[in-house]
Amino acid sequence: MSELVREPAWPASVPQGPFDLADEAAYQRWRDAKLAAYPTSFDELLVEVGDPRRLTPTEHAELLRCCRRANMAVYAGPTGDDPDTDIPRRVGAQFGLTNLDHNPGADDDGITAITVVEGSGYIPYSSRPIRWHTDGYYNRPDRQIRAMLLHCVVVATDGGESGLLDHEMAYIQMRDAHPEYVAALMATDVMTIPGNLDDPRVLRPDRSGPVFWVDPESATLQMRYTARKRNIVWRDDPLVRSAVAFLEGLMAPGCPHLFRATLAPGQGLICNNVLHDRTGFHDNGPTRLLYRGRYYDRIAGTASAG
Repeated sequence: MSELVREPAWPASVPQGPFDLADEAAYQRWRDAKLAAYPTSFDELLVEVGDPRRLTPTEHAELLRCCRRANMAVYAGPTGDDPDTDIPRRVGAQFGLTNLDHNPGADDDGITAITVVEGSGYIPYSSRPIRWHTDGYYNRPDRQIRAMLLHCVVVATDGGESGLLDHEMAYIQMRDAHPEYVAALMATDVMTIPGNLDDPRVLRPDRSGPVFWVDPESATLQMRYTARKRNIVWRDDPLVRSAVAFLEGLMAPGCPHLFRATLAPGQGLICNNVLHDRTGFHDNGPTRLLYRGRYYDRIAGTASAG
């Protein structure tokens, strides 16, 4: 077995501006602006484009406007079931997304085909449902995922619907109700993903880190989270348990600020790694296929915390 490499420790979080629990005035200004601009339906996130590989200035501006409002947008183009991985790659590049996370399932350029792979032990490559999460929650501290792109090529015959929740909206709901929960979830040892010592492709030690953290480069709120029940260890503390339960409640069916939709062929989600899930699905014809890009970058033009 390969020897585990010593990894950098998670830096202590230094909340600033609206994310500083001691600065209530800055938080209220940011909160009010966020809520006033936030979309009320999924349709407000959808932008029709002529060619996603070459967005017009107007198309780019509208997609960016959606991302500034909700940390996500959905483009709808005419490429249909074209399997060219250059489509999502070029969409991402137009928003400053170039530093791809090369996970084991990705191609040489970092784009991953999300489809059913017989015999795979990983849920994303099956037809099973996926619980709420942000991408790359198991990554090392210096390789955190700040943005993610999903491009649909083939839709499932039935199912495969995604839930979407802006992590900033989850933060607002938690801070308004229980600011002490926010503080608990910002601790650098609150959530631990046990190490993987069996698969040499993803060999890693235990990785602990916060749920909410503030990116020192952009001063924006980031989130690292999974609702899975197995292979995750929460700090043994009553306050943490209450915070986790509250967070799970924010993603229950019918909760406010949560969108549900199924991407159609030629449509794609671009986001600052918002919370998302996926229902189970089945195929009677061609196998469901989406392309995924995970980025260490944040969408360019969305760095202001307000």
